[in-house]
Order: sequence, then structure tokens, then C-alpha cells
Amino acid sequence: MTEHSASAYLSYADRVWAGEETLLAHFTGEHAGDGLVPLGERTGFFPAFANVAVFDTGDGLVLVDSGDIRTASQLHLAVRRFSADPVRSVVFTHGHVDHVFGVGPFDKEAEDDGAGRPEVIAHEAVRDRFDRYRQTAGYNTWINRRQFGVPSLEWPTEYRYPDTTYRDRLSVRRGVLTFELFHARGETDDHTYVWIPELRTLCTGDLFIWNSPNAGNPQKVQRYPVQWAQALRAMRALGAEVLLPGHGVPIRGADRVRQALGDTAELLESLCAQTRELMNSGARLDEVLHAVKAPAGLLEKPYLHPAYDEPEFVVRNLWRLWGGWYDQNPANLKPASEAALATELADAAGGARTLSGRAVELLGRGELRLAAHLAEIAALAAPADPEVARIRAQVYTRRAEEEPSTMARGVFNWAAAESAAVAEGTDVATELTRSTEGRRRAAGAISVGVVDDDCGCGAPDDSPVNAP
Repeated sequence: MTEHSASAYLSYADRVWAGEETLLAHFTGEHAGDGLVPLGERTGFFPAFANVAVFDTGDGLVLVDSGDIRTASQLHLAVRRFSADPVRSVVFTHGHVDHVFGVGPFDKEAEDDGAGRPEVIAHEAVRDRFDRYRQTAGYNTWINRRQFGVPSLEWPTEYRYPDTTYRDRLSVRRGVLTFELFHARGETDDHTYVWIPELRTLCTGDLFIWNSPNAGNPQKVQRYPVQWAQALRAMRALGAEVLLPGHGVPIRGADRVRQALGDTAELLESLCAQTRELMNSGARLDEVLHAVKAPAGLLEKPYLHPAYDEPEFVVRNLWRLWGGWYDQNPANLKPASEAALATELADAAGGARTLSGRAVELLGRGELRLAAHLAEIAALAAPADPEVARIRAQVYTRRAEEEPSTMARGVFNWAAAESAAVAEGTDVATELTRSTEGRRRAAGAISVGVVDDDCGCGAPDDSPVNAP
């Protein structure tokens, strides 16, 4: 990367910190260029959908993370422009697929040269994660298709397993640099953050992602908000002057690093404390979900926008962690099938179309959550009725447009596409590829006057993709 383009990227990062620009340009690769961003004499930063940090130790290179399969070749080229020295080690901060699929070109390079492959270092639970990914590839294919709206997505089944694993803490010395690896439960159970004391540099992995913490993710495995907050406090105490996140732009300056980590910890700590208090009082899950609120002002911070995950989902995850799956509603302990219940409710209301009509009325009043309940019940009671399907598509199209987070938008857009496919006689893939305007027309939203403005929901999302 040229000196000018590197300077432009760091100026852009400062504007993101100030809230003057969004992360969209970073995540879409606008600033990636053809090389690493220099951050001091021994550090290069690969700004991509999932970032990679590269360190020149004087005795080979060490990479923290390796990005995803789409950027593997670009990363290899950028590293080689940074240095011709061999890559000695690659640290996986965790096993999500957007962080572990860039090692291949370096393995091949070493094999072509007759040298040993780079040593991949990770927490011991990464191996278990990869095993689970291979065993549940079908499930992961479906939930990620839905979350990101990509019907053609296929979950990988081959992984570069780590060569060296550790349990709690590992110190690795390479050349003139020390890499202190610390295990922390947070977004995952296999997370590692890396501290390089000689450079006052902290690599957080996805423990910091320039978004509200991904601690709730509704379709994916357990997250650990309490331990995550503890890890943020521990990282804050290190006194880092440079923070290199798993996603998003670098943070430079000790005061900024302390603020970002402290604010993120405070958000998680508050959600945990409120949820725990309500659970201890005997409240049902429904009451807890609607009572817990993020502290005033935190979600307005540029690095805590709920653009990927959101606090309501974190509360659900805490309930699952501390209380199991029972929501304290006795009817839900051993429920009737959803279809059977929907049929009874539709019969009582005068038919599925009556329920759908009421959903349209609620939608027009802005009562989106209630509208979704009725539209869903109607569709379960009459799954092949094109008019019922059209209204369900309309409701979920509107819901997706109103939601801030990738998680919610992905689920609602997929639901809208399912029903639009029933109404139009097409398929989900066809409906997902329509323009925002086209989806509205397919849903019949314009004809009933519910939606009449373009919110830009078809624009690229500025949040990171994380695997389960």
C-alpha cells in the first residue's frame, strides 16, 4: 500500500471513530488497496471483511488470523509485498470460517519451497469446533443461507486444523517480539486475544468488532456475555496503544482503546445484571425481554451500534445460559404443534384470511410485532393460500426494513421471500434476488399503501459475517 493510501485509510479510521463515517467503505474493501497498512515499523494491517494483522519479528512473520477464502490470494500478495520472509506462525483468534481460510496459499508456498508449513496456533476448542462444523454442515448451510440471504451458500467441510493448541495462556517468542495468547469465552468458547507488549498492540479477534457485541446471535450456539465483559476489562488493563479488531478499523491511542473496551464491557455488564435481577425475581422470559434496556447513550457510540447483533438477543442468550430453554409459560412446556394451534386460532377468528386482514391493519398502525404474530399464525393455518402468503411477505418485508441488525433482517427477509414465492409461484432464491422495490410489489405492499418510501435496505450491509 502506498504511503498516500495508507495515510488516507488511517484518516478514514479516525473519522469512523468520530462518527463522521460508517464502516461500509472498510467492509466493502474500498480501502484494501494492494498491500498492508503500515502501523509502525513491524506491523502491517490487512483491512478486509475479516482483518488480518501481520508482524515482522526479525525472524519470520507472524499472522494473527488469516481471513476468509475470498481474500486468501489477496492476503498472500499483500503479505509478500510487505516482506519476503517466511510465515512462521498463524494464530487463529477463533474458529469462525471468516478468520481461518487464508492459510492455504502460505502452506502451498512453503511446500513448493521445500520448507515446513506455517505453524497454526489456536485454543484447544478450535479443533472441537471444526469437528462440529463437519458434523453439522447441513444445518450450518441452512442457517447461514437464511441469515445472510445467500441461497447458494454451502458450508465447508475441510479445515486447516491447528498444529499447536493451548488451554489458558500461551507465550510465543518469535525474533524480537513476544505474543501473549489469552483464552477468553465471549462470542465463542474458543476465543484468543493476543498481546504484543513490545509494540503495545492488542489483537482482539471478535471480542471487539465495531458493533454491539455478537453475544446473542439467535440461530447460533451459546455465547458468554459475563466472561466476555471480564475479558474486555482484562484487555483494557493491558494499556494497549493500538487495538487491531477482528472486524472494523484499527483504534490508535491509549485513551481511545480504554474507552472502547470499557464501554463495551459496561454494555454487557448492564445487560447481564438486569437479566439476572429479573430472573431472580421469578419473571417469565417474556417479561425479561421487554424490560431489559441498554444503558442510555451506549448504543449511539460508533463502535456499539446494534448493526449485527442486538441487546434483545443477548438477553435471550443469557436466559438460555442461566435458565435453560423453558420460558416459564406452562403452555410452552409441552406445546401443541404450531400448525394445530394456528388452525384452532384461525377457526376461532373466522378463518386465516381474517387473521391476515387484521395483520394488515396492525401493520398500518405500526404495530409490527403483533402484525407478525397474526401473519405467521394465518400462514401456518393456510400454508398454500396465496393471499395469506402475500400478506405474510408484506409484513416481513416491512419488518426487515425497520430492523437495525443483520440478524433480524436476515430472518425477516428470508421469511418474506418464502411467502412471496408461494404467492408468485416462484422460489426463495428468485425472491431474494429481487430489488427492494420488486420485493414490495411481490408482497403487495404498495397496492395497500403500507410502505411508500425506500429505506435503502437493499444496500450492502456494513456489519461482519460471523459463523456459528
